[in-house]
Amino acid sequence: MGFKILPKERISDWVAFLIQQYRVVGPCPRHGQHVFGEITTWEDMDIDYATSVIPPKKYLLPMEEDLFHFDVSEGGKVQIVRGHPKTVIFGMHTCDLHAIQLLDRVFVQDYNDQHYYERREDTFLVSIECLKPCMPDSFCKDMGTFTVTDGYDIHLTDLGDSYAVDIGTLKGAMLLEGFGGVHEASEEDYRLVNQVMSEKWPKFPMRLEFDVNELPGLLETSYESPLWEELGNRCLACGTCTTVCPTCYCFDVSDEVDLKLKAGKRYRRADSCQLEEFASVAGGHNFRRQQGDRQRHRFFRKGKYQMETHNLMGCVGCGRCAQQCLVNITPVDTYNELYRRQHQAAKTAGIKEATS
Repeated sequence: MGFKILPKERISDWVAFLIQQYRVVGPCPRHGQHVFGEITTWEDMDIDYATSVIPPKKYLLPMEEDLFHFDVSEGGKVQIVRGHPKTVIFGMHTCDLHAIQLLDRVFVQDYNDQHYYERREDTFLVSIECLKPCMPDSFCKDMGTFTVTDGYDIHLTDLGDSYAVDIGTLKGAMLLEGFGGVHEASEEDYRLVNQVMSEKWPKFPMRLEFDVNELPGLLETSYESPLWEELGNRCLACGTCTTVCPTCYCFDVSDEVDLKLKAGKRYRRADSCQLEEFASVAGGHNFRRQQGDRQRHRFFRKGKYQMETHNLMGCVGCGRCAQQCLVNITPVDTYNELYRRQHQAAKTAGIKEATS
């Protein structure tokens, strides 16, 4: 739909304009870190942030939510839980935007989850172009998520004294309807956007030692690698990596019934494949009892299974899991170590073949 230009001195007016109509959430400073929370003024928010502890997916897929309430004393009445406020997620990084694109495929395109779908329909995504790496642990350039071409309602690019406002959808256009603080972009504005984007590219390092398109194949040939057991011996099975991941969506469903066994609710809450009980089944069996098996499942899910199922990588390179892991298990180190070992094995096999 083309760019518009928003002078920086008018962005607080625009946010105030949005707050009058919607619940607006954004990256808020908390104890030296940032979390996405509801704001009441522009000053509550800091869009020049490194990363948030928990990704903004929590507004689409809460850590815990009621699915429906039931009451058998009223003839088996079941009431699906609905009613979500229209929400603007403001200041999302592009990696989190890519993560939501994966969640959309999982919960809307392949199987329509009505709770996710209703929230998604009532949510506006305002993302911002990252012009420098947010932290040393991120590897979004390798994963192809350090910029974005779609999936947003509005995308902002910092031009110095103003923001380029890219309106991506009709929902995005609604966020500017009635606000007079933007104007059409000139040829000079378009030139400046191109300059900013070209200057951005060399600022982001490539941290993987191979092309990410090789990752599914690398994992497939590394299923029996001893590295998984090595990682399992280090892992504390705390589940922090999946808690902070923007693409993890596993959950457990439970029923809670009152003391009279007449009424109750069904709810779901986030679960983690890194917890021992996650893969427990009837009869006391556990098909991923060893922590090394659970680590392997986690990395295969991110780098292979999601690509095969949804044609998108399950990792967006945000670096949160690496930043939060207490024993320094990181995707970059893991994938690079697998690559080195495979490369060394191939080299050794070649030498043996040449000398035989």
